[in-house]
Amino acid sequence: MNDSVLDFTIESLGERKLKNPLQYANIDGNLEAAYVKDDEFILFKVWGRKGEQPAPLDKSNVMEKSGPRETMYFNPHHVHAAIVTAGGLCPGLNDVIRSLVRNLWYVYGVRRITGIQYGFKGFLPEYNFPVVELDPDIVDDIHKIGGTMLGSSRGGGDIQAIVDAMERMNINMLFTIGGDGTQRGALAIAEEIEQRGLKIAVVGVPKTIDNDLSFIQKSFGFETAVSRAVSAVSGAHVEADNAINGIGLVKVMGRESGFIAAHTALASTEVNFVMIPEVDFDLDGPKGFLQALKRRLLARHHAVIVVAEGAGQKFLKHIEETDASGNKRLGDIGALLRDKIAEFFKQEAMEINLRYIDPSYTIRSAPADPNDSLYCARLGANAVHAAMAGKTKMLVSLWSDKFVHVPIKMATLRRNYVNPEGSLWRDVVEATRQPQSMTNTD
Repeated sequence: MNDSVLDFTIESLGERKLKNPLQYANIDGNLEAAYVKDDEFILFKVWGRKGEQPAPLDKSNVMEKSGPRETMYFNPHHVHAAIVTAGGLCPGLNDVIRSLVRNLWYVYGVRRITGIQYGFKGFLPEYNFPVVELDPDIVDDIHKIGGTMLGSSRGGGDIQAIVDAMERMNINMLFTIGGDGTQRGALAIAEEIEQRGLKIAVVGVPKTIDNDLSFIQKSFGFETAVSRAVSAVSGAHVEADNAINGIGLVKVMGRESGFIAAHTALASTEVNFVMIPEVDFDLDGPKGFLQALKRRLLARHHAVIVVAEGAGQKFLKHIEETDASGNKRLGDIGALLRDKIAEFFKQEAMEINLRYIDPSYTIRSAPADPNDSLYCARLGANAVHAAMAGKTKMLVSLWSDKFVHVPIKMATLRRNYVNPEGSLWRDVVEATRQPQSMTNTD
């Protein structure tokens, strides 16, 4: 992304005039937890080449540090907070809900917290979904189960009707837990709120199991997804290794970004081929995947393949439709590879034993693992601190291992991709020992 379009400025609803009830220090070095000051930032770009000019310390290169401020915009007794989960399921959704509720309730003393059912559609009167009044007792054990206690849906429709509902309910703080489609919707809601002159904070918690939102070091649920995918790969490897020319084919999530596939391969060390959307490949021809797979079987007599769901779409019939979140509908690359592999080796008169595993929905619906649960707890806490300070149109993010604020507009400008020339993909190629290229044009 061109640095000239970067702007990490965070918008606020107005001047903060209320003393924060938290008893934190306002000076450093006294061995006590301290408030975050408004002049504390994290550098976006901290790397470069020798001889280059250092990155400027301006809105294009500094991210506002997250955390509690010494003063607040909202009076906790006047807050009516709403929480929405939208888009596809992901491990950790309930953990974030729980963290938001507990921090609003225990840390700031907020007593009106409303859960909106089934995404933004829960605001619309035609659906007639009841709201869920939330408190720490209600959310106490929800982190132990997968999914979201509030339900989820894609899309949401009429932005004006959503804001009308928020006005009727006297909501002045909205937390949106979701991916790029959800956060684009949240930004549209925030802009409508601004046009009406309302004082409602809109703060997002980024959720994308594919880890593909920009300026998000990692998204919650990603580590759980990789862990579950590694288990599927382990099973595929056992099946392949115990059969004549055994092949284990595992499809994982990754519509446009292959992070889950890449990390799964590196974590398992049992994968021989990885296909991701960012790296082109051919099926046929002397340098294509099928011939590379044949060479692997002749040498080692078994193979494990991991394919991201968005890989190889050029081989599938183009689908013009999009889902309610605006994502393009994909063809099934896993089923296509399964059939193409079987057909190829039949023509080669070579016996194989192929096992195809698609664990996608069991991964999406799994409870978060401890690392993700910890991460969700901290995301929720920092989202509450931001909202109480009157921050809006922003997401809580992790960058350089520090929690920061990122404008929703920046996070949704483009997706985050695996760089085919970067170190992650280089490490994958080295670990799998697959060909550097599986195209016939080289």
